[in-house]
Amino acid sequence: MTKKLFVGSLSWNATDQMLQDLFSQVGQVVSVAIIKDKYTGKSKGFAFIEMSTEEEAEKAIQELNGKSVDGRAINISAALPQKTQNNMGSGNRYGSGYSNSRGGYSHDRDRRNRY
Repeated sequence: MTKKLFVGSLSWNATDQMLQDLFSQVGQVVSVAIIKDKYTGKSKGFAFIEMSTEEEAEKAIQELNGKSVDGRAINISAALPQKTQNNMGSGNRYGSGYSNSRGGYSHDRDRRNRY
């Protein structure tokens, strides 16, 4: 079990403080992060909460899952580990795909140049 929790189905008006207050009822909250759109600053409707122990995280899932926050029933689960990004791409801007023998050219670019 992890100490980090995923909290989904949040109201657009939910605040860090609302979640801090709620999760503090079952244990010590290390951090609260409501995820927001980087362009608009509006909530995406989910958050990550880190509890101080795995036992507190499990207790939060058991006691708070389905609880109403600002009129919406929240969903709580253990957060999945972040995927590590591999910086070793294929060398072309189309991601992993085809390249010709000269390297670096994708099949889309070759096709485009034929017409």
